[in-house]
Amino acid sequence: MITIAIADDEALVASSLATLLGLEEDLQVAAVCGSGEDMLAWWRKRLTQGEMRADVCVLDLQLGGIDGIDTAIQLRELTPDLPVLIVTSHARPRQLKRALANGILGFLPKTSTAEDFAGAIRNVYTGRRYIDPELAALTISAGESPLTEREEEVLELAGRGWSVEEIAAAVYLAPGTTRNYLSQAMGKVGAQNRFEAFTRARELGWL
Repeated sequence: MITIAIADDEALVASSLATLLGLEEDLQVAAVCGSGEDMLAWWRKRLTQGEMRADVCVLDLQLGGIDGIDTAIQLRELTPDLPVLIVTSHARPRQLKRALANGILGFLPKTSTAEDFAGAIRNVYTGRRYIDPELAALTISAGESPLTEREEEVLELAGRGWSVEEIAAAVYLAPGTTRNYLSQAMGKVGAQNRFEAFTRARELGWL
């Protein structure tokens, strides 16, 4: 029996996934958490008490607090080699690369079938990767991004319509420094303004 812990901040999605997976004869859901923080707290409590945790963690990428990848990184610090499956509604090549770089074995969209989810869990449980084929192909075609982490960070916030001052405050930089990062990013993607730069970087698979 493969035991599973799920973290998703959409309660309906989390409960539905737990129900579907629970119908499989070899899968059992041990916990459903509403955030990465809740998952980490549950995991640490189980560790302290010496109780069974879970064989596989299924984490939503876009959690309300720390995201699924950061949650996975912290879980794997507590339990090395823990198999993790990331699920998302909006997959991007950069996110997949980040996940793979941190030892995450599985990555697939929420639009996947129950059969796909179950198969992915079985795969990562045995130490094999399970990557959505479309995202894998998109990641390969995207190539290496010329953007630095800081440039990606400020562009992501620019894409939300934030002003330079708001972006600067969020990333703890001076407004002038923030403008420099935005300008560098615009030059690298060949855009006339920061909003166009964000859109183009997204289209190229760099965000």
